[in-house]
Amino acid sequence: MLLELTTENASEYLGSRLEASGARDWRIVSLGGGVSNTVLLAESKGRRWVIKQSLGKLRVEEEWLADRSRIHREAAAMKRLAPVLPLEAVPEIVFTDEANCIYAMAAAAEGARDWKSHLLEGDVDPGIGCIAGSILSAQIGATWESEECRKEFGDLRCFDQLRLDPYYRFLARRHTDLAPAMEKCIALCQEHRYCLVHGDFSPKNLLVRGEVVTVIDFEVIHYGNPAFDAAFLIHHLLLKSVHRPEWGSSYADTARWFWNALIAGYPGEAEQLRSDTMQHLGCLFLARVDGKSPAEYLTPAQRERVRVLARGMIQNRARDVEEAFGRVLG
Repeated sequence: MLLELTTENASEYLGSRLEASGARDWRIVSLGGGVSNTVLLAESKGRRWVIKQSLGKLRVEEEWLADRSRIHREAAAMKRLAPVLPLEAVPEIVFTDEANCIYAMAAAAEGARDWKSHLLEGDVDPGIGCIAGSILSAQIGATWESEECRKEFGDLRCFDQLRLDPYYRFLARRHTDLAPAMEKCIALCQEHRYCLVHGDFSPKNLLVRGEVVTVIDFEVIHYGNPAFDAAFLIHHLLLKSVHRPEWGSSYADTARWFWNALIAGYPGEAEQLRSDTMQHLGCLFLARVDGKSPAEYLTPAQRERVRVLARGMIQNRARDVEEAFGRVLG
């Protein structure tokens, strides 16, 4: 029977894994894990690990089920990517427990914080956008048209369960007039596949300490279309421009720096990436108010503004990042 990891049983669990004297003396703190995982920080005698277990039923209002075995692909992807990305861009895997859908990884250095927190506090450094774009570009370049990656990560089931269905299909049922646009986004992800795609490349999954950026939460990693990752990061910056318009120009600069760094090392056709990214952008923007995982920090008035702006972007696509932010910032 699968063990459900908690702050109460984690120390004993680690002791049984390590089978060492004193191994049960762990300080355990919950890190939340968002809607789809249990994530704990475990500290003992110089060790500082993050223990992660996938959930089968996500913590959202709408019913949202997902295959818990996605955790194994996540760990495998991190092991594959660590040698080809910048130093500290991916945490080191400490151990995996397939029976219980758990893995442990080295925790980020003390002082590292998620980029989302920085952005919402007005600490907006476009240079972090540049670093994020460089990391994503390196991931794309290192896995571009890789037959090994296609074979190992070609299954789209988890990506479908955690992204395509709760974002695009769910939206198509709520906004039936926009269903063709949602179907096109799904087709881009399913039919035009070139490299490894993180699938949740958002500020909450980028840990920042100085100029070091560490990427976490690879649970929907797959071999697919990199435009999804590009649009995913940019739409979060658009949301924050609606939420805190006084920092909108800085969010826009960050998006431009991210995009320029991404394009600088992109091995494919840059124009096609731009077009596909803009196709996704409006749909993802709308998903954060009317999909299964709405942005929690938006006020009711801001949600309505996003809804209007997003529908406009879907019906009349922005040409590029500059135009998208121009529409939001007015």
